Amino acid sequence: MTSQAAPLPTHTTDRSHLLAGLTLALTGAVLFSTKAVVAKLLYRYHIDAVTLIAFRMLFSVPCFAAVALWKMRTEAPLSWPDRWRLLFLGLIGYYLSSMLDFLGLQYISVGLERLILFLTPTFVLLMSTVWLKHRISRIEWLALVTSYAGIVFVFAHDLQGGKGSVAAGSALVLGSAVSYALYLLLTGEMVQRIGSLRLVAYAMCVSSVACIGQFFVLRPAALLIQPAPVYWLSLVNGIFCTILPVFMTMIAVRRIGAATASQAGMVGPVSTLFLGALILDEPITAIQLAGTGLVLGGIYLLSKKK
Repeated sequence: MTSQAAPLPTHTTDRSHLLAGLTLALTGAVLFSTKAVVAKLLYRYHIDAVTLIAFRMLFSVPCFAAVALWKMRTEAPLSWPDRWRLLFLGLIGYYLSSMLDFLGLQYISVGLERLILFLTPTFVLLMSTVWLKHRISRIEWLALVTSYAGIVFVFAHDLQGGKGSVAAGSALVLGSAVSYALYLLLTGEMVQRIGSLRLVAYAMCVSSVACIGQFFVLRPAALLIQPAPVYWLSLVNGIFCTILPVFMTMIAVRRIGAATASQAGMVGPVSTLFLGALILDEPITAIQLAGTGLVLGGIYLLSKKK
């Protein structure tokens, strides 16, 4: 009886594939969340949100433009309706949402900012209920209630530091989350047709043109001259908090699926909370931890729905 070599087990390969995808998703979530901490550091040099976001895009747009040019040469041309859709998506998804986010960060802590932005999946759910007639299940209602209860906890805590500024900052960041949720909802069908890499590259180019153009319309060009730390922090903001997390998340979704990648992204607000304490000396209280736990629990329930 001749012996035959047994086939190599595939579970080891599958496990390494999963771990690689999870590592990318986790790293991308942490890096993307770090932009709030970098923004707070930049505000110490007395620049405003318009200047901050212009520098962010100046350092990140060459990469997205290169990908966009590559896709233009290797893919079929887009129809004019798709071009107009991409123009709109770029303006609401990365221009408007980023602008509102950085404006709000002038008034609230990075922990509260990240928690509010983390409500984006719940806004997508609510919008799909209104426009797509999606029926909200019992577990989804539980997820919504749990998440918003967590925001109330942290918001009430932060109000003690200044009611007007915290309320204004929270409203701006809330607008950012709603804007990005609308972007996600509208890209659902389009990303299937033209691909996520192409869509993100084009949308980021549109956003970059809007952000940089806005700077030159509203601010004097002399503001491009800044202290060296502003350039270094903006470089970090553009590369490590924008380019890398965008592509890491995209690769992770391809490897492990959107559902698993979104669950891994739950590390984002937790990392921001502790980075804010470590780098910015923002206090971590029991109320903040409880609120963070509720928000994460709500998003987890939402991600587990069938």
